[in-house]
Amino acid sequence: MSNFDQVEPSSILPKYADSSSSSSSMAYIRASCKTTLYSNLCIQSLSKFGHYSPLQQNPQQLPQIALSVSHSRALQTRAYLLGLSIQLNNTIMKKNDLYLDVQNCLNQINDSVDQLGQSIQELRRMNLPKDVVAVNIDDSFLWHISNVETWVSAALTDASTCVNLFNPDPKYKAAAAAARAKP
Repeated sequence: MSNFDQVEPSSILPKYADSSSSSSSMAYIRASCKTTLYSNLCIQSLSKFGHYSPLQQNPQQLPQIALSVSHSRALQTRAYLLGLSIQLNNTIMKKNDLYLDVQNCLNQINDSVDQLGQSIQELRRMNLPKDVVAVNIDDSFLWHISNVETWVSAALTDASTCVNLFNPDPKYKAAAAAARAKP
């Protein structure tokens, strides 16, 4: 279990934007997501926050929102896997490979939840003013960013390991699909 509180992404953003601000926020989201590994998923996950005050006025908001969305999805995945694990534990499948794979996957997702929570906390530790547009890139800033990059990379690796635990056997398809759907 994670020691980190779940942060509702919308709680980071205080006010709604007008339609011109909203479209510039969406353009900023699209441009930011374009450089990510899963750009379509990034845009899909963050687009619902495009109607808030212009994100580009505070560059720190988008990473905070993205991490909070990922953390929330990881918590949902963990809850699903925990329920599946309990269900399998209560059946004769307890010693089955599927049960063991679900347990291993649950461990990986637990790690992902913790790593994403650490990343959120690390961004908060940077103590950037809410209205900052330019950041002094010093050793401390780079150290914090490096920590976030490391933990997010580890969280993605753990989620991928979870998905890869399920082989192409038809009985694993539902569990693998569920793990993929809730990264």
